[in-house]
Amino acid sequence: MFKRSLLSRSIAASIALAGLPMLAQAQDTQDEPLLEEVVVTGIRASLNKAIDIKRESMDVMDSIVAEDIGKLPDNNVVESLQRVAGVQVTDRAGGETNVVSIRGLTDVSTTVNGRTIFTASGRAVALADIPSTLVSRVDVVKNRSAETYENGIAGQIDVHTFRPFDFDGSRVSVSARGIYLEEAEAMNPTISALFSDRWDTGAGEFGALVNVSYSETEYRDQSTTPGAQVVFATENPPAGWAPMERIQPTDGRADGEIWTPGLESGLPTDAGSTFNINGEQVPYYISRDAMFMSDFTGERERPAANVSLQFAPNDRSEYTFEAFYNGYRNEGFNSLNFAFVDWWGSLGGLSDDLTDTFELYEGTNVIKERTIRDGFTFGSGDYSTGKTDSYVYALGGDWELTDKLNLKSELVYQDSEFESSFIAMRSTNVRYETYANFSNNPSIEFRDNPATPDVDEGDQSDISQYAMAEMYDSGTRNEGSAVTFTADAEYFTDGAFFKKIDFGIRHDVRDATEYARTQDAAPCDVVNTTGDAANCQFSTYEDDGIAYINSGFMDALDVPRTWAVVDGPYLKANRDYFTGLYGLDANDPLLEEFAIEETNTALYVDAEFETEIAGKRLDGQVGLRYVDVTTDTVFTDQVDFSETEGSTDNQELLSFLSLRYNLTDELIARFNYGETLRMPGFGDLNPTINYFDDITNIGYGTATGGNADLQPTTSQNYDLSLEWYFGDASNAYVTLFQRDIEGLVVGFRNRVNRQIEGYETDTFILSQPDNASDGELSGVEIGFNYFPENLEGYWDGLGVQSSFTFLDSEQVNPVTNSEGEVTSYEVGPMFGVSDTSYSVAVAYERDTFDARLAYVWREDFLNNNEAALFANPLGVYRDPQSSLDFQFSYNATDELVLTFDATNLTDEVYQSRYGNSDLHTFGNWQISRTFALGARYSF
Repeated sequence: MFKRSLLSRSIAASIALAGLPMLAQAQDTQDEPLLEEVVVTGIRASLNKAIDIKRESMDVMDSIVAEDIGKLPDNNVVESLQRVAGVQVTDRAGGETNVVSIRGLTDVSTTVNGRTIFTASGRAVALADIPSTLVSRVDVVKNRSAETYENGIAGQIDVHTFRPFDFDGSRVSVSARGIYLEEAEAMNPTISALFSDRWDTGAGEFGALVNVSYSETEYRDQSTTPGAQVVFATENPPAGWAPMERIQPTDGRADGEIWTPGLESGLPTDAGSTFNINGEQVPYYISRDAMFMSDFTGERERPAANVSLQFAPNDRSEYTFEAFYNGYRNEGFNSLNFAFVDWWGSLGGLSDDLTDTFELYEGTNVIKERTIRDGFTFGSGDYSTGKTDSYVYALGGDWELTDKLNLKSELVYQDSEFESSFIAMRSTNVRYETYANFSNNPSIEFRDNPATPDVDEGDQSDISQYAMAEMYDSGTRNEGSAVTFTADAEYFTDGAFFKKIDFGIRHDVRDATEYARTQDAAPCDVVNTTGDAANCQFSTYEDDGIAYINSGFMDALDVPRTWAVVDGPYLKANRDYFTGLYGLDANDPLLEEFAIEETNTALYVDAEFETEIAGKRLDGQVGLRYVDVTTDTVFTDQVDFSETEGSTDNQELLSFLSLRYNLTDELIARFNYGETLRMPGFGDLNPTINYFDDITNIGYGTATGGNADLQPTTSQNYDLSLEWYFGDASNAYVTLFQRDIEGLVVGFRNRVNRQIEGYETDTFILSQPDNASDGELSGVEIGFNYFPENLEGYWDGLGVQSSFTFLDSEQVNPVTNSEGEVTSYEVGPMFGVSDTSYSVAVAYERDTFDARLAYVWREDFLNNNEAALFANPLGVYRDPQSSLDFQFSYNATDELVLTFDATNLTDEVYQSRYGNSDLHTFGNWQISRTFALGARYSF
């Protein structure tokens, strides 16, 4: 087996623990002399190993270590990360968490065993697609060094999979879990198996490992959302308008713009607020235009596999081949119930006094609840599919060329493809009377007309009241591949100060291509389709083409529990028939939107040093990384199919410094400085413009386009920390950090006109990205893990794991007028940043079992900007989010472990709002509780 000198192995351990791509690590890190040798089988042992990794790393990082093979306590990598200091998760849809941020930023570099990995045409992998059963360790690197991949200003998440040389001999582990999602009322399987062995042969030592995983999830998400806010006349309207009529931003009855949509703070909401119409100051009301409910059901599959072969012909060399596959399959059916609650209906007959038809929030001009007649509603059966297949192949070697010089090199090829399809059909109706309340607990009611006793106009499951309406059909295919070559050398010096020099090269050639198709059709009728009158009747498909929502919808809110839409799977299965009926092309081809080739060459040098100050050891690293990125692009306009070619070349010189001072054997102070960058997303470089029709009758459409001149976003990162390691599986630390970010990409908006055949409008609000913003992010991380060593009796085994993060962010954003000109700058928070978040877990471990009750919480945060079409504040904030989870593991025998897990025990309902104000409530969605039983057999 490959043996190194003591100094060589000690320093190599530090590098490996820093999360760098050790291509063929000869021994498991528990064998390295700088680490305590532990057998990782329980919570304390797992935490102990993670603490050692943090202590020995030169980078600022935290780790999660599997308690045993396949025993990371969550379903995917993102869920496992939510208890790490500085990490926040969002988008808990589909029975799992999906999006991870580090210190509030989602621009995370994702690697597997140190190798960059991506999904299709993106720059990162969907971490939720990696099952935790394939993972031995996850490193969250927050401030990096010169050796590491430079992209991702948020940080790096490095996922480590198992290798055969991680084990002393043969190892077999088989596990199975059944996960029950309460909202979907479904039990879902997750199975995995690992087979590993190693042999001494005449040619050297050889090891082989195969690890496979498969999970299936049937899920259900429910939401109720008041629509965006628009402007209405009061009971006493300006000349030319009717009472309570909707007032558009521009109108032929007025000179110039009446009000400006998409303002950062929205329109003024004080009672009696006015705007100018034809020289007169006119008061106005602000109200929601709609209320809609969604019942989203689906089924998701995730197959994954990892193969690792290792060969050590002698003590000075080692070779590794690895193949990694992760897949994704999803079919989703969204049953949408959409009701307009505005002037598109009528007020006639409701009351002689129109003030009886609505109520304002006290002291404002914002309507809290209202009633209308003849409101237009539609149902929509939306069926979507998604499929991903990603492959990574790596062949590398690690050589000890001399006692002072080591070399490692690797060649990696990866290929990833994502395909999606979407098909939907609307069904329309005009409701007799609709009441809606837009408060924190929104509600909506559809009322019956007493004058028509034979028909219940409030019954949304009566399909005879619906007419077939628009149909939508679209699809995409995104492809990406890359060939990456790396060579890294380490040279041990005889110097009194500099101990080792690292240097190397990374050369990566990446391509990305996206294809899309989209076609829409007007309502089904015998005039504009190839069908006949009978085939264009919604009730024609009653037997098997209609889906009814009939139970369990949003019990927490006073909203309808049942309605009917076209059945999405039926629509998909009969796509050829319905596209023919609507006069669409069943063979509508995918058209190329863009093709990109990017070449990234990076060179680095890094010097490790060590000295003493006041008799205490001071060590660290200083390094430089030079990056040259050339991007060649071809974009295709989706209206006239003209092509635009372009090329950009960016060079960056990044510097790094790490200092580590051992105040005592238990107390360490650190300072880290590093520079990182974020390359523009491939889609953001697209100079062509995509136009979207006005499908909700607001008077204008939207348009999006990229910017071929986008530059990288750069960040200067500072960390100062104090760490105390005071016992077995026990430590405490506090870290102060700051990121100074330049060239953040934000959207510019302006109004454009374009005539497009078949569109209902020729006016569009265009949004395009630019490096027009800077930001600053600072904060404090506090971690405390404590397992007392002297507890007696039943108290023995009790411990706590906790982390707290406090953030402060600001971003300077340009404000543009309708012509796209910058008129001012506004300072606001950065997207995705919760000022406060924490995780607290109480753990209890005995010889035969362990248990953990964990609570995670994050404060409200700015999630996204609304489309710039409305009167509400532009920013959409999400309310505080939390989850209470429980995990239990019982060692039935030395080989058999039984588990029980539960998530979201408090059955949370999450909310969002415009401008973070109770005046502007927005989304309300139900998150499913999950309960899981599992067994794992290892020998």
